[in-house]
Amino acid sequence: MTQINRRAFTLAGLAGITTGLAACGNPIGGGGADRLDARVDAARDYLRNNYPSLGELFQNSRGILYIPVVTEAGLFVGGSYGRGALRINDATVDYYQATRASLGLQIGAQQYAHALFFMTEQALSDFRYSEGWAASADLRYATPSQGGSLGAETTTQFAPVIAVVFGQSGILAGASLAGVKYARIIP
Repeated sequence: MTQINRRAFTLAGLAGITTGLAACGNPIGGGGADRLDARVDAARDYLRNNYPSLGELFQNSRGILYIPVVTEAGLFVGGSYGRGALRINDATVDYYQATRASLGLQIGAQQYAHALFFMTEQALSDFRYSEGWAASADLRYATPSQGGSLGAETTTQFAPVIAVVFGQSGILAGASLAGVKYARIIP
């Protein structure tokens, strides 16, 4: 094994262990609901302060699910895990976990945050009252563009759910929410 391969293998293994440990124990986490709410507040404030072009999404959404930290790792077999809160009128109504397993050509680890803007009452209701909601291919993305602003195009304004992925760091290329399953956590 070359030095780079050993490092990548070690990093992926450590990230995988971290992801696995995060999924065990108290589903809200060691700091409880207050700590998770503080992280959600920080994610919301980051989006509002750094991407003013999202103002229309904030105003028109029926609810927003914030997942402030998702840890993803993979070495052929991968997974991701994160926790967050669903806010309606900027008040937490439920806590959720986001999980995904993947298989394929992948190596590395990364962390990122994301928010799902539910633009219709039907989309919000489908999410809240399902046994487990999975992000699908019809999820629309508002993505960073030049100049550090998120482009929420006119076509995304009419989508039932709009995803914003932000704060990426790590060495695993790309962050997609396709196949992520969301499930309610009972504190």
